[in-house]
Amino acid sequence: MELSVAALREAMEREGYVAGEELAVTVYLALTLQKPLLVEGAPGVGKTEIAKVLGRVLGTGVIRLQCYEGLDENKALYEWNYQRQLLKIQIMKDSCPEKDMERDLFDEEYLLERPLLRAIRSREQTVLLIDEVDKVDEPFEAFLFELLSEFQVSIPELGTITARCIPVVVLTSNGDRELSDGLKRRCIYLYIDYPDIAKEVRILRMKVPGAGERLARQVAEAVHHIRTSLELRKYPSVAESLDWARALVALHADAISADVFARTAGLLLKNRQDYLRVLEKPALEGILAATARAQAGSCACGGRAGAVLYFDGQRGEIDGE
Repeated sequence: MELSVAALREAMEREGYVAGEELAVTVYLALTLQKPLLVEGAPGVGKTEIAKVLGRVLGTGVIRLQCYEGLDENKALYEWNYQRQLLKIQIMKDSCPEKDMERDLFDEEYLLERPLLRAIRSREQTVLLIDEVDKVDEPFEAFLFELLSEFQVSIPELGTITARCIPVVVLTSNGDRELSDGLKRRCIYLYIDYPDIAKEVRILRMKVPGAGERLARQVAEAVHHIRTSLELRKYPSVAESLDWARALVALHADAISADVFARTAGLLLKNRQDYLRVLEKPALEGILAATARAQAGSCACGGRAGAVLYFDGQRGEIDGE
């Protein structure tokens, strides 16, 4: 593929990722300059998906390192296969000199590659996804940015190993803690926010084609209202709005009523206090009004766009003008 911003954006959209101009330019620069891409944003806005889509666009594999508290170099880089080494010792203890045995025990056949070493030793370019890097501690973060500077590692028993092909590196962060300046300097930074209504409708139509234009717009309007008008502990992500749309399609719902919302709100809200807050009458009325506006905007009723709102069994019309 001839690399350009426009070609990259089109290729990402063919693979199911709605990429805006800013995102496409940033990803293009990371690829062209061969610099790691650090993507920050709330959980579920599509950070990890960038690496997966790039793997498909570039026709290469994705190697994923899932970060967590307590992750160290051994689990991320390499380990020795101790069970096989012990078995080798048992077999050779009476027939092999100690020096020869030690040399044989640390041969590459006993080396267990973890994600970082596997990406460095890959014979073809790969996408290295370092997911949720903000969960690791500072010493491991320092090890990471040194690795990303040189793309080489030292294994005491084998020496220095330099990358055969520089991998495409995507790091993601939920922003749970501030990352070090050293890591940030080595990366191109991209922040992904929740999408606006129009973009979320495009995502819903692409990922949940069964929803149709009207239902997709109602879902996008409702989720946008929840994110911007209510005080919650955790706002629904794009992944959760997609799950909600799939659930509505599975229930054959062609509109969002109070009853439908109450039965399916668990797909959007993953905190009990948030769930109860959203189901309070003022909050629910606001959500249903938002979906009614979306429904009104998507239908033509002889010059007057109207929509029907159901709340507590009462039927009322909302003027779409």
